[in-house]
Parts: sequence; structure tokens; C-alpha cells
Amino acid sequence: MTLATDGGSTGALHEASSDAPALVVVAHSGNDAEGREAVAQLVASVIANLPGVTGLAAFVDVQQPDVSDVLDALRPGRAAVVVPLLLSTGHHVHSDLVRELAHRRDRRVRVADLLGPDDAIIDVLTQRLAQAGLRDDDLVVLAAAGSSDHRAVRDCLDAGRMLASRLERPVTAGFITAAVPHLSSAIETMHRLHPSARMLLSSYLLAPGLFADLATAAGADVVSGTLLVPGTPAPEGLVDLVARRYLDAAQGLAAET
Repeated sequence: MTLATDGGSTGALHEASSDAPALVVVAHSGNDAEGREAVAQLVASVIANLPGVTGLAAFVDVQQPDVSDVLDALRPGRAAVVVPLLLSTGHHVHSDLVRELAHRRDRRVRVADLLGPDDAIIDVLTQRLAQAGLRDDDLVVLAAAGSSDHRAVRDCLDAGRMLASRLERPVTAGFITAAVPHLSSAIETMHRLHPSARMLLSSYLLAPGLFADLATAAGADVVSGTLLVPGTPAPEGLVDLVARRYLDAAQGLAAET
């Protein structure tokens, strides 16, 4: 039922007998071992919650296998649903995935909705802030990866508004790269406007890695954990969200037949 990966090969594929579309979970790759471990644990939990569904892991950027390699490992004609483990849209969705899937004529493939923004993610952000010791008088800054794609920026700003509504307090969004306001600038501005207030950073990032390190170094007083924390089970709500994205897209594929 699963595709076992070792981080560098496609591993051994054991397909379920069901005609359900295969699940291809696509993560942003990186060089951080803890981040890769946390993502792998999330993928394993999702697959375990979808009995009878063939589950596979693919990556964009550095790590292998990529989406095309994973799809090639499926039996000919097997339909597939690609679920991006991304919190906002942007280059990886509109360029990388589109490019990799555009030439496929051997099977039906549907790309599911992104993970964020979604209430399930806001639940985890709220939990991480509580774990970091959020106080009633703290200022909150949402740290997002950032993108030159305006759609990705909009998604992150929407997540900030959703978190503000949940916390019933203002939330300022800052971007680690490629968008404004830059995270460090947003933190500096808030410190200047509220010099005596404590600044708590909400990490709108899936897992540890370079961006999480940059967020930690941006100047906030306290930094919450990423959505996935190595060594701990993936949040149930996040597992359910990925499964829901798969099921919704699978229903869309079924409606096309």
C-alpha cells in the first residue's frame, strides 16, 4: 500500500488492489534532516489513514524522487491525485507541477487543493503559540516563507487574518523572502511602535529547515514551533486535512469518468 522511500530512491512499491487513485504527496524538499523526518512522518500518518490507497512521496527542488518519477512507478493507466504539502500557491504549483504533469498522457492525474490557508492549519498555529507561552499582552507576527507570486502573498495574508480572528487580536504578517513586508522589518516596526511589548513569532512553516532558522533569527522575543515538530506525531488535524484534500480530488476524478 505504501511507497517506501530512503530520501534518494523510489524504494519498493506495493500497490493496493483497489481502483482508488494513487496518492502522491508532494513536499518542498530541503537539506534539513529533521525537516525531512517530520514530513515523512506526516506522509506515513496520512497513508495509514487511507486504507486501500497506494501512497507515494515526491518532492520539488532538491530531494528525489520528483513527481514524474513517482508517477512512472505506478502501473500503466493508474489514476493519481497529487496533494501538494504547501501552505500557499506560487511557483511550485503554477510552474513546477504544471510542467511535470503537462506532458502526461498515460494516466489521469488531478492536483488537489493546497493545504492552506485552512482552519485546520490555524488550529495547529494556535496550539504552537500556546506551547510557546502566548500571553494576553503579546504582539503576534506571522512568519511566512514569501513568494514573488501575488497569489501566494494573498494566501499568507489570508492566513494572518484567520489567525487574528481566532486569537481575537491583531496579527502582522511578515515574509522571510521575496515579498514585503520582510519579516525582520515587520518585527522592527512593531518593536518601534510598541517598545515595551513582547513579540511572539508564529511560524507559518511546515517543518524545520532554512526558513525556520531564518525566522528564528529575525529578532522576535519568542518563536513558536513549526506545524510539524520532529519526534512528535503529526497533528491529527493536519493529517485529516491532507486526507481530505486527497478525497475531494479523487471525487473530482471519479466525476470525470
